[in-house]
Amino acid sequence: MPITLTPMDQALALAEAAGKAGEAPVGVVIMHNGEVLAAERNRMRELNDPTAHAEMLAIRAALAKRGTGRLDGCDLYVTLEPCAMCAGAMAHARVRRLYYGAEDLKAGAVDNGVRLFAQPSCHHAPEIISGLGEVRSAALLRSFFAGLR
Repeated sequence: MPITLTPMDQALALAEAAGKAGEAPVGVVIMHNGEVLAAERNRMRELNDPTAHAEMLAIRAALAKRGTGRLDGCDLYVTLEPCAMCAGAMAHARVRRLYYGAEDLKAGAVDNGVRLFAQPSCHHAPEIISGLGEVRSAALLRSFFAGLR
């Protein structure tokens, strides 16, 4: 019987691939009704694009697959707490649920920093489940950044 990876396991595998490619180790999977709509990793260096965060790439791919400008009913799994840019994109796309692994005390914008979804100006806030895969996510990040020092 084949082993089925959870969406967060898939995101962690993508994060590991990002780290091996010299990118900050972040991976994302977007699901809808049990189907993977998009799976991406950070590609900022590869694409010479500061907006090529895993979340942004996955949101674009999922929207293209759906043929709409919305991700209603979709769940986004990411290994690191999203930044303000990515959280804003999730709000605009109307992601139903956000699962994230490690907190980002410096650049996170969900439970840290600006706490974008808690702002009165935020028109849509997904349900947030934090800490899923946190230990593995944090270990990948620590290892990657220790290698840069």
